[in-house]
Amino acid sequence: MHNSLYFCQTENTDVFDCAEAIPGPSTERFGALAKELEVVLVLSLFEKRTAGLYHNTAVVIEKDGSIAGKYRKMHIPDDPAYYEKFYFTPGDFGFEPIQTSVGKLGVLVCWDQWYPEAARLMALAGADLLIYPTAIGWESSDTAEEKERQKNAWMIAQRGHAVYNGLPVIAVNRIGHESDPSGQTKGIQFWGNSFVAGPQGEIIKQASNNQEENIVVKISLKRSEEVRRWWPFLRDRRIDAYGDLTKRFID
Repeated sequence: MHNSLYFCQTENTDVFDCAEAIPGPSTERFGALAKELEVVLVLSLFEKRTAGLYHNTAVVIEKDGSIAGKYRKMHIPDDPAYYEKFYFTPGDFGFEPIQTSVGKLGVLVCWDQWYPEAARLMALAGADLLIYPTAIGWESSDTAEEKERQKNAWMIAQRGHAVYNGLPVIAVNRIGHESDPSGQTKGIQFWGNSFVAGPQGEIIKQASNNQEENIVVKISLKRSEEVRRWWPFLRDRRIDAYGDLTKRFID
């Protein structure tokens, strides 16, 4: 998805031609870049698994250019201008952090960010931090008040993941306007505001809503241990009483 516009505003079978295998051209290209810069990269791609089977997949590239692991988006939305079920099959890797030279990365994707279960399972599996590559924005017909409510809910939800799991959260959202090729809507205005939150939900750094930015943020993983000692939420969980969470609805 890093290679294109957000194409899910419409349902178009020609778009499947943009999908690629993993490993493939993009992982090779970004792998060379990661090796050159000696950084770990989180790369979001439209994965072609086989004929007729596609995923929204995040790939983690290690400093040496190799693939450290990948995560296939688990929660797939289907809303006006976000017709993702047409393109993506839900992931089948579960919620497993990816081990890298900079820590265990709990990589989730966009719509996953609204599900506390996903964040919690990543934390329970030992994630050092959570990362959410995201494409979220406004439809122009929404009122200013509604737009503010939506953006605030997005930030509150992810800051909540940081608090109740006691770890940093990195939320990266695109900016700018992308038109609807069908003309049925006025397109999406992505609201940006990428941010990093600490383990108490504190905003460490936040980007703007209208321009591309490269921001370097220093994160202390030791702070997560300190916060979890003060707020031992994982210790006090009543795992004996949560069985109903596996049900769709409790009558």
